[in-house]
Amino acid sequence: MAITVRNGKQSLILKKSSNLVGLRSNKSAEESSYVTKELHKNLGGFNIVQLAKSVVENIDSKLDEVRAFEEVDTGTHVYYAEGSNRPIVPTGDIFIQFQAGSSADEQNLVLQEFALKLAERKDDLNVIATVTPDSPNPLKVANALEKISLVKWAEPDLDAPMDEYNFELPKDELIEHQWHLKNEGFVVDANWKIKKGADAKVIDAWKRLGNTGSSDIVIAIIDNGFDLNHPDLKDKVYRPFDNWSNTVNRIPGADSGHTHGTPCATVALAAINGKGIVGAAPNARFMPIHGTTFSTRATEKMFDYCIENGADIISCSWGTTDSAFALNGMKEAAIAKAARTGRKGKGSIILFAVGNDDLDYVNFYAAHPDVIAVAASTSKDEHASYSNRGVEVSICAPSNGDWPIIAGRASWDEGLEWETGNFKFWRDGRSRGNEYKHFGGTSSACPLVAGICALMLSANPDLTARDVKKILQDTADKIGAPSEYTNGHSKKYGYGRVNADRAVAEALRRKDEAASKSFDINVGIRSGQGLFRFNVAKQAPQGWGVQIGAFADYGNVLIQAESLQSRFNAPIVVNISEVNGKTIYKVVVGAYNTIEEAKTLEQKMTQAGVRGFLRNLKDLF
Repeated sequence: MAITVRNGKQSLILKKSSNLVGLRSNKSAEESSYVTKELHKNLGGFNIVQLAKSVVENIDSKLDEVRAFEEVDTGTHVYYAEGSNRPIVPTGDIFIQFQAGSSADEQNLVLQEFALKLAERKDDLNVIATVTPDSPNPLKVANALEKISLVKWAEPDLDAPMDEYNFELPKDELIEHQWHLKNEGFVVDANWKIKKGADAKVIDAWKRLGNTGSSDIVIAIIDNGFDLNHPDLKDKVYRPFDNWSNTVNRIPGADSGHTHGTPCATVALAAINGKGIVGAAPNARFMPIHGTTFSTRATEKMFDYCIENGADIISCSWGTTDSAFALNGMKEAAIAKAARTGRKGKGSIILFAVGNDDLDYVNFYAAHPDVIAVAASTSKDEHASYSNRGVEVSICAPSNGDWPIIAGRASWDEGLEWETGNFKFWRDGRSRGNEYKHFGGTSSACPLVAGICALMLSANPDLTARDVKKILQDTADKIGAPSEYTNGHSKKYGYGRVNADRAVAEALRRKDEAASKSFDINVGIRSGQGLFRFNVAKQAPQGWGVQIGAFADYGNVLIQAESLQSRFNAPIVVNISEVNGKTIYKVVVGAYNTIEEAKTLEQKMTQAGVRGFLRNLKDLF
């Protein structure tokens, strides 16, 4: 026979195992003739064992038989959740939240009714109770408690074996070179010391998620020069758009004359394929939008395309600090529209690089209030000297300035000369593969944060664009001198260096919190609706009745009063009181001169499935 119990934000349908039990015994399983196998040690304080076939004809009676053995202190049934083969045992503890306005005396009466022992009081309404030898099965107790109106919810503490996840890093050849994902304090294959921990904590975020993000998330990269045949991009392309020619599904390659988009895209989402590098969100889909532009109409068009085609995140490593080309109101509106109406009203997350001009103000696009403005830090957790500064900086992320990162390069990329004098693609002249190169600037920092945003949405797709920006800022690591921060913000670093692990943890926490609130609402008592006729008379504070609960919603009082009065033909007494500024209604059935009369009513109500407890009316006055 199945039993349904609350388990956090969901319900579990549990069925008894036919041959497993949990035992607390002073004799080992090997020494017990009635045990053939021990499956788990210390699961909820019990050892989970398989009983011998000769004693499993009736698991209830045989568990009682085993409990009677001198060496057995306690025994429990083992359960399986519907659709699962994972054994579950109740630990004997029950988490209970009482209705607002209930007193400690009232709560103790409820515990006494089921022979429960108060193990811990967390606050005025939340307690942990534990079963005693005189208590029923803890699962049945929890179910019965939920039927008492004085109890808001009751959840049995359950234990089950957990999977041990050994998260395996992607095997891509250059991942050890990607210090911005996890900085171990040195550059592989180069005699260069960097600062351990000066990274974006992306690998830690993957471990927390247990994966490398969701393929449901779409990152749009607006830029020029995408090599859609690059091995890290070719299988990820989703609804590309050429803003210059207004064509869909065709992006110019070598004939575009540009290369910048390819490394930017790979920093955000390079695929796991056993070769080269890995992006921050390697499972995300890639929406390439070719054609950056100053045109107002084209700006509106590209952001509208992102909204209409499902871009969750929009990464832009371009802009201007030339005052002659500042944003007009229509461009500002186009960005605001995407940030507020994208993702079906949750808002597309829009990121802009602050720029590489070593100025005390940021790229005008990055200054938009709905944008996440990304600055650059170095492999030594210092401000990258080229990175623009300003009050609009939201966050910084690891890039070059000390040692560059590695990114993908377009097949037609002819390279450039690094400051060290080494020509082409590598700062130190040592090749790490023909399809990659050293890269940096705020151009690299921006898509790195875009990839981290994709991990956050993988953890919690219900986050709004504003949620994502706030979480990134609140979970960032403060780097640099404390004196550089005012009210938590630095013009160099924003709110600090991005921390993907902490950001994902907060995204997950908010998801669990929202689900818990939703569950409480769904299982709550429906507010009263309908037409009621009643009369009111003053009740003297004397006599006895059966209290069935305490309510914060007067509509619930009307529903309960109408039902109880018609079923039990007894007067309904309501006590009205204030608790922490909130009105609470305690409902009592009956107003009898003697406790014996009230007990008779209580028995009648119990037989009808309505649980309550005896109440002296003078205690309510």
